[in-house]
Amino acid sequence: MKKKNVIIIGAAGRDFHNFNTYYRNNEFCNVVAFTAAQIPDIDNRRYPAELAGALYPQGIPIYPQDKLPQLIKELEADECVFAYSDVKYETVMAISAIVNAAGANFTLLGPKSTSIKSTKPVISVCAVRTGSGKSQTSRKIIEILMDNNLKVIAVRHPMPYGDLVAQRVQRFATVEDLKKHNCTVEEMEEYEPHVERGNIIYAGVDYEAILRDAENDPDGCDVILWDGGNNDFPFYEADLSVTIVDPHRPGHELSYYPGEVSLRMADVAVINKVDSADPKDVAVVEENIGKINPNAIIIKAESRITVDNPDIIRGKRVLVVEDGPTLTHGEMKLGAGTIAAERFGARTIIDPRPYAVGKLRDTFRIYPDIGTLLPAMGYGEQQLKDLEATINGTDCDCVIIGTPIDLTRIISINKPCTRVHYELNEISSPDLNEIIKKFIQEHGLVKE
Repeated sequence: MKKKNVIIIGAAGRDFHNFNTYYRNNEFCNVVAFTAAQIPDIDNRRYPAELAGALYPQGIPIYPQDKLPQLIKELEADECVFAYSDVKYETVMAISAIVNAAGANFTLLGPKSTSIKSTKPVISVCAVRTGSGKSQTSRKIIEILMDNNLKVIAVRHPMPYGDLVAQRVQRFATVEDLKKHNCTVEEMEEYEPHVERGNIIYAGVDYEAILRDAENDPDGCDVILWDGGNNDFPFYEADLSVTIVDPHRPGHELSYYPGEVSLRMADVAVINKVDSADPKDVAVVEENIGKINPNAIIIKAESRITVDNPDIIRGKRVLVVEDGPTLTHGEMKLGAGTIAAERFGARTIIDPRPYAVGKLRDTFRIYPDIGTLLPAMGYGEQQLKDLEATINGTDCDCVIIGTPIDLTRIISINKPCTRVHYELNEISSPDLNEIIKKFIQEHGLVKE
């Protein structure tokens, strides 16, 4: 039988996982290329031979997604597998049309083909969109488990934007490990809150190898927590699935891929940010959950905001720095920094666009709807320098840092600044504490 030529359409995450779990040792398929989108500077490299396996001694090239029609013809591709997340359904099907018009089949792989079984109980935390509050929910669940004397290992959805061989399996136990692994700002935003709380988090490229190392972590492991990225469904089979829904973007839970998949799979649906959302939008989201997953337990929660130094905000002209992916492909119009500016009486939010330099200027061009907020873009060294220059060049009285990390640890800011922190606060019953305690009992994890 002739091997089927396959192109995997991705963004340095789900694409590599689909390859590793479904295609790496598949003798009926020949992966001829990856394409890359969504994240800057991740194309024009190779998926290395050291990770690709015996069938791919030369590794696999990675091309920009805009070359897809040409690649299908030149590489005689029979099938294209869509493998990235947080994408409108109309965008997914537009790519399908491009693929079909070029003569190839269009494929979406599901959990049965790509999920890995753990030897430990697994809780997955996913979201219907980037920026819904997944990370704060993960932190809350970990704190509950740790309060019950359980060793929790978090495994984060991949963000391998550098040396893929070096990033095969990464373990983060201290803030110093972030520097050791040359983490981008996006990576630090996800890893730093975990290690600051004293729990270990793994990430990387090969999620089978990551899982086995996590299960046998030298500090011990009772429970694996899958800390999902974007709105993807888990890489691991979950014993308890939690999905976060965002009422600031009502209806998106039914119109973005694969967020709806995550919501349909959920045992628990958390409607977050009810304190800052319109009650009508909360009702829309709750109704949509009922339509597609009537058996899910619904929890309503606030995203409780605190500020290190609120006094420097009141009456001031502020620059608000928010989480980068939330503003870009997450399409949010506000974040924790914006809410802090409003609640603590900022006189005005300064538009950073006239002061943007380098790659940040490109970000505003690619995502023109960001508006008067500054995304904390830091996928590489140059973006980080451009972020620092843009903040320092902006004519404002102070800077509100709405990202999950301490930006002043990695860049120098030449004006007063304050961090915003946000934690999940459930306001309905049952809450996560009740649900997790039941999970602990069901899996025989009760410790004296």
